[in-house]
Amino acid sequence: MNLSFAFRPRLLDALRGYDRDRFVHDLGAGVTVGIVALPLAMAFAIASGLKPEAGLWTAIIAGLVIATLGGSNVQIGGPAGAFIVIVYGIVEQYGLANLLISTACAGVLLFALGLLRLGRMVRYVPVSIVIGFTNGIAVLIACSQLKDWLGLSIAKMPADFFTQLKVIALHIGSFNLYAFALGVACVGGLFLWPRLWGERSPIQAAIELPGMRSTAQLNRRVPAPVVALVTLTWVAWYFELPVETIGKRFGDIPRGLPPLVLPEFSWATVKLLVTPTITIALLGAIESLLCARVADQLSTLPRHDPNQELMAQGVANFVSPFFGGMPATGTIARTVTNIRAGATSPLAGVVHSVTLAVIVLAAAPLALLVPLPVLAGILLFVAWNMGEWREFAHLGKYSAHYRLLMLGTFFLTVVFDLTVAVQAGLVMACALFVRKMSSLFSVELVRREGAIIQYRLYGSLFFGAVARIDEVVQAVESGPMQPVVILDALQLVHLDTSGLDSLRQLHKAVLLRGGTLHLENLQQQPREVIERSGFGAELVASRPSPEVSA
Repeated sequence: MNLSFAFRPRLLDALRGYDRDRFVHDLGAGVTVGIVALPLAMAFAIASGLKPEAGLWTAIIAGLVIATLGGSNVQIGGPAGAFIVIVYGIVEQYGLANLLISTACAGVLLFALGLLRLGRMVRYVPVSIVIGFTNGIAVLIACSQLKDWLGLSIAKMPADFFTQLKVIALHIGSFNLYAFALGVACVGGLFLWPRLWGERSPIQAAIELPGMRSTAQLNRRVPAPVVALVTLTWVAWYFELPVETIGKRFGDIPRGLPPLVLPEFSWATVKLLVTPTITIALLGAIESLLCARVADQLSTLPRHDPNQELMAQGVANFVSPFFGGMPATGTIARTVTNIRAGATSPLAGVVHSVTLAVIVLAAAPLALLVPLPVLAGILLFVAWNMGEWREFAHLGKYSAHYRLLMLGTFFLTVVFDLTVAVQAGLVMACALFVRKMSSLFSVELVRREGAIIQYRLYGSLFFGAVARIDEVVQAVESGPMQPVVILDALQLVHLDTSGLDSLRQLHKAVLLRGGTLHLENLQQQPREVIERSGFGAELVASRPSPEVSA
């Protein structure tokens, strides 16, 4: 493998012929996405059991690395909602220090996947499994935010879904009406704001003055999470509402650059963290490449390079923990915002990181006033948009296999965790695929005249379909002596070693009855398997004159 050609960031190609007009578009898109990323980064970190600055600096550092080294023109990287449940569980079980080590190791694994050109393997994960665990994660995110949304006095939320529900029920007496009102206002505003300034809005139809029309166009470009964050923070501060804020829970947010801290790596620790490492790498790969595919569908720019994207994700996740960051991946919401804002190259992602860094360094004290119910409302909105809820209503249109995979993965994600869900989902998918493929293989009795028995084989004779040959074996064992068994393999398209072994067992049964076995009209792949294994020579040696014919 020639690594010099394998590693080529998309930024190098995107800057060819770069001009002022494209820079203006990238600058506007980057600033817009940077503003959008501010509340999301803090919310994701807090919901994951980390301090808000962990999410902010992950969005800045990992976002910069992914934009600079990635394989997509428009993908924005950073902390993602899908990681909330995973990170919270890892911190709860292994601690913060081991989360950093797991993230760095996952970065190495992601880089190796991209270097070995395994990026396209992610596409082999069935869509039913992806929808199942995505909906499950959305449910878990929503459940984890009920504490702050309702303003409940709970010192620390457990990681288990049912235990969370139990704790919430036990503390429902501490319900805070002001927190709930802010949370409801946030969710309502996030749904209402885009529709308020949309083309079909009654406000749009009522506006006639040019000045008002330009104001409406400007409001349409302002992201709803930013509007909710600013307005509701001001309301809570001005009226001195008794709600918990970022400052009350976490104290000050450092305004300077985060210190470089090297986690204490050891081989014993790495072996202990195999499961969380694989979980982070698997989810990061799936999320980033699915996000990149969505971006390809929405943009007219060149399609992404999945292997280069995985290598960039690997570098980002390896570097981010050294600055106290959390796992990062491609983010669909910010990537879509980037596209709609007019981004033309990865430079927009660079501007997004710079913008967010300027905001953090200049306005960190203001973030201390942000009410946690508002961030919880933003995450509830994220969870709602993350889920493919219509798929539940449309399950009746799909096969039983699809329903089993989707619902099984969904419930396993909610009840256990993502790793168990994906592993079980893939095992179920393989088992169902084998079952389906085995049903496509058939053995048809063509004629039976005295000692002559002729069958026709259809499909693929592999390990999942060898039981069909047992029917032929039983027919030979119960039939006349010295049978002449003819297998017409014209429609046999594939043969594996298990299928070959079943043919050998049939041959033994025929020889025990003093008969001969003939294979006719072999296709290229089955013929090669038979000849390479020596089975063809065995057939020739066991009868006076027959041969394996084409």
